[in-house]
Amino acid sequence: MPKRIIGTIMLTMTLMLGGCSLPGLGGASGDSVRIGTLGTSESQIMGQMIRQLIEHYTELEVVMVNNLGSSVVQHQAMTEDQVDITATRYTGTDLAGALGMEPVKDPDEAMKIVQREFAKRWDQKWFDSYGFDNSYAFTVSKEFAEEYQLETVSDLEAIAADVRFGVDNSWIQRAGDGYPGFIEEYEFEFPNIFPMQIGLVYQALANDEMDVVLAYTSDGRIAAFDLQILEDDKQFFPPYDTSLVANNAILEEHPELEGILQKLSGKIDTEKMQQLNYEADGNLQEPAVVARNFLEEHHYFEEAE
Repeated sequence: MPKRIIGTIMLTMTLMLGGCSLPGLGGASGDSVRIGTLGTSESQIMGQMIRQLIEHYTELEVVMVNNLGSSVVQHQAMTEDQVDITATRYTGTDLAGALGMEPVKDPDEAMKIVQREFAKRWDQKWFDSYGFDNSYAFTVSKEFAEEYQLETVSDLEAIAADVRFGVDNSWIQRAGDGYPGFIEEYEFEFPNIFPMQIGLVYQALANDEMDVVLAYTSDGRIAAFDLQILEDDKQFFPPYDTSLVANNAILEEHPELEGILQKLSGKIDTEKMQQLNYEADGNLQEPAVVARNFLEEHHYFEEAE
């Protein structure tokens, strides 16, 4: 099988909504595919899985466009033909962002909407989910959950006045699924809120500096620190199921790509993504190494063409 070695374009940029191109990238050549990822380990791991599968099963050159600054930047890169594939797109994020629609609580319905609308509006294929989501989640230590008999978010109401609550800075004022919406839905508040960077909440909980934090469901530190996610029993947070999105133009130009890209659909659950993320964030493995280890472990490179 061809194993073409190619350079990785590492980009850190903010794309202005006025139509600025990504530096150094124009339209794709006929024998190349451009994959865009966010700056997160999760996005780069999935992007590397896609790259390695394409290189294994085809002779196409793959160009990685890493560190796209946000979902908005990813979407604009796709619509302006700066990348052909984005590795991690989240249903809840793009429903509100790219599509400008109200949140949808049912995961299957949310998936149907983004798949239909992205095809209709931008001629893009939103693939079925990898199998994991990356949603906000109220999280506590297992000892704290046992002490106060916590299983659901509603269970926090009885102790909300006394707990230290660590949250992402942006969530406090976030419209829709932010704190104002939470108060309306759950009908209680946290008097002791401590805004902080999302990456600090896990250590704060592990160090007993916080009692409750708002975490991300696929973050590897949830498993590493033996934390417990509380059930969102009122389904306040919309689904954030994760998929790749490809421009139909690249799928039409290289029809073999669709089957290759579908190999990852439904194969990685949230617990597994936590483990993969921790390999990168906790054990400091390169995303490309984490991706290759997963693909080798699950025999992707042994399948017949």
